[in-house]
Amino acid sequence: MNLNINLKKNVFLMLAVALGTLSSCDDDAGSGNGLTASSVDASFTITPVAGAVNTYLMTAQTKGVIGSKWDTGDGALIGKNTQVISLPDAGAYTITHTAIGAGGATGKASLPLVVATSDPVKGNLVKGGKFETTADQAQWTVCNLSANGSAFWSYANKSATIHSPGGWAQEGIYQAIDVVKDKEYTIDMLVSCPSGSDETWFEVYAGKSVPKSGVEYKDNKVMGLSTWDGCAKAAFSGWLSSVGCVKNDATGTVKNVVKFDTTGKIYLLIRCGGNTFTKDGITVSKIEMRGK
Repeated sequence: MNLNINLKKNVFLMLAVALGTLSSCDDDAGSGNGLTASSVDASFTITPVAGAVNTYLMTAQTKGVIGSKWDTGDGALIGKNTQVISLPDAGAYTITHTAIGAGGATGKASLPLVVATSDPVKGNLVKGGKFETTADQAQWTVCNLSANGSAFWSYANKSATIHSPGGWAQEGIYQAIDVVKDKEYTIDMLVSCPSGSDETWFEVYAGKSVPKSGVEYKDNKVMGLSTWDGCAKAAFSGWLSSVGCVKNDATGTVKNVVKFDTTGKIYLLIRCGGNTFTKDGITVSKIEMRGK
């Protein structure tokens, strides 16, 4: 009888020790036990890819790194420890690598990269499309379409915004671009507005005729927004090729590809206005026209 009691005591004692050990392990989780990294080395190198234009290989050191994000200036995107990037436009860039370690710990490192010349095929033909400086803004000419100037474009925060009081007031901006016969180009831009409109349009043209103040431009409409076609009625933000709904004159579909039957100068023009226009204006930035 005493033997059974002693055996039971020993079993209870062993269970208590085991449970105490498990509890101790739980208390240590996340506090110096290696489950969360205390620091992550995000260092990396940049190497030009042989035989490729404006293309670079980013190689991160991998010790303690389980994931990577790369930012070339337009926001961090999830990638690999070895990542190939293409920068078709000439300019000075800052490449930032965010290394992700155990437990979600992160580290960051940045390197400068200068791209000397634009890719002759895919480089952006639009000048000043980011509206960053007064020199960028000067690349655009106003096409006066509002008789009393009530509709107008303003520049701020690396973007351009069209304002209109409504009542069909409109205004345009444009620039000349040299193109090659039968070559295909894509046009795109970021557009946004925190509130909707009614009876409003935002249209992008790539025509051969010279814009004239006081005359609505209608030469080769490529893309845009239109409340009659079902977009811009509510808040929107994104690439025009994604949020737009205006059909391309040449294809009869919503498509941002254009080509021309002669080599020479065309005019990239944005014309916007409406009857019940949003109080916030429509903002555009990062305007691009690239060869395919």
